[in-house]
Amino acid sequence: MRREGFGEPGLGVDPGWTWQEPWLLLIEDDAGDALLVRELVTDGAPGLRLEWVRSLAEAGSRLEAEMPDCVLLDLHLPDAQGLEALARIREYTDAAVVVMTGLDEERTGLAAVSSGAQDYLVKGRVEPELFGRAVRYAIQRKQAERTSAALQASQLRAQENARLERGLLPTPLLPVDSVVSVLSRYRPGRSHALLGGDFYDVVQDADGTVHAVIGDVSGHGPDAAATGVALRLAWRTLVLSGVTGVRQLRVLERVLLAERTDRQTFATATSLILEPGTRTVRVQRAGHPGMVLRSGTELNWIEVPGGPALGFLPDRAEWPIEELRLPIDGGLMLFTDGLFEGCIGADRERLGERGMLEIARAVVVEQPETFVDELIGRIEELAGATGGLDDDLAILYLRWSDGGAIR
Repeated sequence: MRREGFGEPGLGVDPGWTWQEPWLLLIEDDAGDALLVRELVTDGAPGLRLEWVRSLAEAGSRLEAEMPDCVLLDLHLPDAQGLEALARIREYTDAAVVVMTGLDEERTGLAAVSSGAQDYLVKGRVEPELFGRAVRYAIQRKQAERTSAALQASQLRAQENARLERGLLPTPLLPVDSVVSVLSRYRPGRSHALLGGDFYDVVQDADGTVHAVIGDVSGHGPDAAATGVALRLAWRTLVLSGVTGVRQLRVLERVLLAERTDRQTFATATSLILEPGTRTVRVQRAGHPGMVLRSGTELNWIEVPGGPALGFLPDRAEWPIEELRLPIDGGLMLFTDGLFEGCIGADRERLGERGMLEIARAVVVEQPETFVDELIGRIEELAGATGGLDDDLAILYLRWSDGGAIR
């Protein structure tokens, strides 16, 4: 490896250099001081690639292309002086910064460290060994700061996700002796740092009528999750207030329009009313996928007529109410599209609704908890070859308790 020549300001190092990383950007307007730094690098930090610019303006142009591991900053530049220079370079880059001060400016160096620099060096008092150690320690300290900040951000994100998840996926509001048994499951997609907008809820009236909803807000991240929470809370409030049917979905659509941050955001939903006395289920579907009806060991895809997703045709949509029977030994499984829209196999083929139903029929398990968990496990295993499920998925499995008799 050669170190032939320092190079002109703004041109970087000689092409003979073979170092790629780490590298040091020197911002220094004095050519003599720049030459001294070059010698310090040669003798005390030979593993560093060095580039030199004379001003913050030149540094800004260089930093647009590549971020250095460390910036060595003179505090007396043509276009910035003192701590102003430090503040401006920190706007350009998140790299470690070591400032260069004069013999009578040690307090300025300490102030620079307090203002975000990793270290300071006094010109004329720097030996090669000290220089190399200071630069490498500065890089390591900056890396430790980034790691600590990332960990803190991850912890905060996890706390926020936990709060959002409690809002999206609540404990069903059911008495201990409810006439309907409810099984729920949720799985985040592979980018599980952020929740999606999947939500569900179940509420039983005093007369034994059970209301259930499952929905999915388009998009991912905190905005979709917050909108999902708003819709779920609005749904529960409407149910407790006796608002059902088309009126309920119209109010939910108004909530969506008020809460969404993007005009393109929409939400799908399926709302159910289970009548234990007649063992019937009234269904309204707003752009949501169908359901799977289980009767004994038989599984069938049920997709009743419905209307558009919430937000597609504000104040103009219609959502017909369809009625179906749920046998005593039956179960009704509702889900969001994350369950069947994942890619499987090397060709990244979509599983699809038919593929999901075939997998469900191959799960020869009667116990609902085991059935649902096995179904999710098999679908996740198939998606593993392509990196896992892209989208969140939520499942509600509903069935009569003890034959559906009202106590």
